Amino acid sequence: MVRILSASFYYSPMKRMIDIIISVLALIFLFPLILILSVFIKLEDGGSAIYSHIRLGHQRKPFRLLKFRSMIMNADEILFSNPELLENLRSGTHKLVNDPRVTNIGRFIRRYSLDEVPQFINVLKGEMSFVGPRAYRPDELVKYETDHPEVKNEITDILSVKPGITGLWQVSGRSEISFDERIKLEASYARKHSLLLDFYIILKTPWVVLQARGAV
Repeated sequence: MVRILSASFYYSPMKRMIDIIISVLALIFLFPLILILSVFIKLEDGGSAIYSHIRLGHQRKPFRLLKFRSMIMNADEILFSNPELLENLRSGTHKLVNDPRVTNIGRFIRRYSLDEVPQFINVLKGEMSFVGPRAYRPDELVKYETDHPEVKNEITDILSVKPGITGLWQVSGRSEISFDERIKLEASYARKHSLLLDFYIILKTPWVVLQARGAV
């Protein structure tokens, strides 16, 4: 009972306070970088610097996740009109290596996770947390639940918390880790409700980003 009360009354508000502090500081200090990246993305092909798409958040609630656009303008149309490309995406870690849709500036920002900087706005809005599981696309989650009904409990646990910009999967290798392993890692994180684990992930994130480990 003590553990349940602690998680309920202390973990959630403390985590939210940390999210707000980190997001405000990040957006302030990274503002010059945000402007520079916006200009370079716009100059490459004239398209919008920000890309938003539907992801599933806490308790499957859909929201628009924000990212710096790292792909060509019609990337989604190309993906869903190319069965081979779509199957390659769904059969692995849901990340394509050498994705032909990625732009030149996109390769750079994805390598160092700079495409995810706009997600600090999602965190401020309460749609995401700084630390949490990856936010899943509705189509990839439906397919995975259909193909692997044995992980129903793990997915339920993952969706019981807000998705994060960084998380246990990201600091453990990202695309080097299989989709099955990622499900287990993220379910494990969701069950723990541990500020200590959050701080470990926060401290490890900059080193993992600089190493560009598992980035595609």
